[in-house]
Amino acid sequence: MKAIAVIPGKANSMHLAELPKPTLDAVPGGRGVLVRLVRCGVDGTDKEINAAEYGQTPAGCDFLVTGHENFGQVEAVGPNVAEFRPGDYVVATVRRPGTSIYDRIGAYDMTTDDVYFEHGINRLHGFLTEYYVDDPEYIVKVPRALRDVGVLVEPLSVPEKGILQAYEIQRRLRVWRPRRAAVLGAGTVGLFATMILRLRGLEVTTFGLMPKPYLNSDLVEALGARYLSTRTTSLREAAPACGPFDLMYEATGFSPLAFEAMEALGKNGVLVLASVTGGDRKVEVPADKINLEFVLGNKVMVGTVNGNREHFEAAVRDLALAATEYPGWVARLLTHPVRGLENYRRLIDTLTTARDAIKVFMEIAPQGG
Repeated sequence: MKAIAVIPGKANSMHLAELPKPTLDAVPGGRGVLVRLVRCGVDGTDKEINAAEYGQTPAGCDFLVTGHENFGQVEAVGPNVAEFRPGDYVVATVRRPGTSIYDRIGAYDMTTDDVYFEHGINRLHGFLTEYYVDDPEYIVKVPRALRDVGVLVEPLSVPEKGILQAYEIQRRLRVWRPRRAAVLGAGTVGLFATMILRLRGLEVTTFGLMPKPYLNSDLVEALGARYLSTRTTSLREAAPACGPFDLMYEATGFSPLAFEAMEALGKNGVLVLASVTGGDRKVEVPADKINLEFVLGNKVMVGTVNGNREHFEAAVRDLALAATEYPGWVARLLTHPVRGLENYRRLIDTLTTARDAIKVFMEIAPQGG
């Protein structure tokens, strides 16, 4: 079968590879589920892996099949699989267990292991291929009614985790009822964070770089949220008028903004940091003021990365709810389709050059009935 692969450590090594089609017995005990990939989204992670910024091969292999934003259809199941049947639409989780206690209780996204396993990213082949076989424990069913937007489950699971974590932390307050939220960043993750918070009934202000109007600002406002461009209104300037912010979700990839967010966060507030930032950027901050206000205001700042099964299931629920509350909104995020694994060069070129892209994705195979 065909697959799109890279050679980690070698820049611009993306290529079309041939792999044997997996079989059900790849999972012991008759628990294998064979899934035919329908779509796979790509994002900055895939671009950075192709640029040799990170990524590692599976043991005994000299290449890595990339792609983690998967969506497929079950083709066959082992004799001891009762959870799925052929024809079901599904998404597989990305992070897999290691050896820490968190891995053993299903919270493998919170592992303390130095070595971790992520499909299409680190030590496990990804989903830009034709088939995979997996254990039902790591597969989440997607309702047939959501099959046109199912490829968005994985990216949606990321802000689902961060926001669920914020609510979990604030159970300490017993009566925490956030009213106002800020989302920093209007890319795919920022748009999804805005959607989740609006579905929870919060007043949301979403900050993006570009002045409106453009597609992303239109999408924010279609949810009943406020859109502000940081080119015209800084977070510091907006906070007195739009805040105080009880919950802030940062997804800009621009680390200095995290420190502005610490200043804008309201008392008893939670700031969720989701940007993965490399580099060595330095800024000067009012450290005493930030520290004092965090202490006196009982504020919380928490980092978050990818999710586990719970967060994928939450993503499916919110996609279904959004289809009712905001009909057609989610489908507008699917801006740049590329058809066929053989068109991998176009896929990475689109991801790199399409300035108006929200979600670039590959159509690997047609959907079934």
